[in-house]
Amino acid sequence: MKNYQQALHDAEVLCRSKPHWPAGHYVKAKALSGLERTEEALKEFLYCVALNPEWSSMKKEAQKIMCEMFFPAFENVHDSLTAPFSSRTSHTRLKPAFLSSINTQSAVEDSSVAGPSKDTVFRLTKTPSQESDVFRSTDSPVSHHVLDLYFEDNKKSLGAILSSLPGAGLKRKLSSDMRDLQSLDVPSKIPKKDAEVLPENAILTSGEVPTTLVDASDFECSLCMRLFYEPVTTPCGHTFCLKCLERCLDHNPHCPLCKEKLSEFLASRTYKKTVLTEELIVRYLPEELSERKKVYEEEMKELSNLNKDVPIFVCTMAFPTIPCPLHVFEPRYRLMIRRCMETGTKQFGMCLADELKGFADHGCILEIRDVKFFPDGRSVVDTVGVRRFRVLSHGQRDGYNTANIEYLEDKKVEGPEYEELVRLHDSVYDQAVAWFTSLKDNMKVQILNHFGSMPGKEPEPQSNPSGPAWYWWLLAVLPLENKAQLAILAMTSLKDRLIAIRRVLIFVTRKRPR
Repeated sequence: MKNYQQALHDAEVLCRSKPHWPAGHYVKAKALSGLERTEEALKEFLYCVALNPEWSSMKKEAQKIMCEMFFPAFENVHDSLTAPFSSRTSHTRLKPAFLSSINTQSAVEDSSVAGPSKDTVFRLTKTPSQESDVFRSTDSPVSHHVLDLYFEDNKKSLGAILSSLPGAGLKRKLSSDMRDLQSLDVPSKIPKKDAEVLPENAILTSGEVPTTLVDASDFECSLCMRLFYEPVTTPCGHTFCLKCLERCLDHNPHCPLCKEKLSEFLASRTYKKTVLTEELIVRYLPEELSERKKVYEEEMKELSNLNKDVPIFVCTMAFPTIPCPLHVFEPRYRLMIRRCMETGTKQFGMCLADELKGFADHGCILEIRDVKFFPDGRSVVDTVGVRRFRVLSHGQRDGYNTANIEYLEDKKVEGPEYEELVRLHDSVYDQAVAWFTSLKDNMKVQILNHFGSMPGKEPEPQSNPSGPAWYWWLLAVLPLENKAQLAILAMTSLKDRLIAIRRVLIFVTRKRPR
């Protein structure tokens, strides 16, 4: 009739009235199997086996379901459960994926020479030479696994059943035919040496994993090929060093391994460290971690040197004390800005481009005041000029330019020269204020929005090594070519710079339409 639902109802009533009757559980198992409730059916079949260990057909039913659940790569499994492997030719029915999943601790001799192995755990069929089968020992790891997995809700009732039975429990051994399978030459992961294999009960008894069995290569970043440092895991499940992942995302918002899109991950910028991986490294690879940390700190120390290999942003003119907002989108400059923030210096050089050398011989150090990131990784960096420098040598690091530099300071004067400098300073300042005041309102607004207000006159012109702030503000807003601005930036005489800017003021004042 195949009325499985009604049969299940009747079987449940029968099992409640006679819980220790195997036939009742068998009817319930068949009904559940017909309803495709496989896990519940397996539980009932195992109840039957526990109640009647000699019921061979029941064992085959349980074996059949377990193979379907645990070994889906095994072809024609139904036929193999009814008859033993007759010869090695039948071994070809196993897929390599299944054979490679059989984990052995050492090579197994041919069944005609060696006896049963105690280290093996899988058996699929029953041979005439072996009376015992997979369900006869409660010491079997697989039996424990099955009981824990499927009897969680019925532990008490099942325990009562097993305790009332004779000494025969559940047992599992490997047939000699299955041991023959392990000697086949099939693709498989290369096993560790015998000396490195974990003893059978090492973890269960001690709760610790011997450090000799932990391979540092299992904790290597696939990008830098070094031990994980500040490991982070992407939504797709791959782990990398934080710095390595950030560099990859600078170029492409996809996982470096599986190419899954990581746009949302990049936009959130919440790169939380993978605590478990970090704790495992700290616990089992302390020496390797110490060495890795030492290398990282040396790299940071080298990057924080503001005289040697200073990062250079090749873009525009920058001046001391003057704001310089930047839109950073190139991967190399994303990396450069991030490193400046990580080292704590928050400083880098700004130079004009040069067709021959790559960038100009003079520039200005900029200090980062704030960074605002866009979801796609671009950023707007708010910087301000700090001091001038001269390039001693040009270089590169990871795609961006670097330079060995020396800082420039104005030469101080005294006596009559100082008095002359003060008079010149005051005169040029008044001339600059008059020029700015004469500008049209719309031009004033644009200048003020971009550069801010003109700084006031300082009582001591030589108090700042780079000269008065108002001078650099005026040089930035005057309509001068970059080459002229660069020439003035390189001067170390305040008097010469004041004379040069006075000439420019006279020129722009005369050319302005009245």
